[in-house]
Amino acid sequence: MSTATNPKRMEDSINNKIVLTAKEARVLKMLAAGKKSAEIAEDLHLSLPAIKWYRQRLKSKLKASTTGEMLMKAVSQNLL
Repeated sequence: MSTATNPKRMEDSINNKIVLTAKEARVLKMLAAGKKSAEIAEDLHLSLPAIKWYRQRLKSKLKASTTGEMLMKAVSQNLL
């Protein structure tokens, strides 16, 4: 279902609310706890490239260029 046809996602984009998947939220919390990508991959039973993809996705959603900036924006958006 695309953003255009999903009323919940349309509402969130109108309200500028960032919506994370459950997996994105877990990765974000683990990054905030200081875990490295390899540790997160092992804990979540995912590949390292998958975790790198989640990091990039989170940076994109939060419009951040670094992990530190991403975490600061996540805090300001009450995602952490």
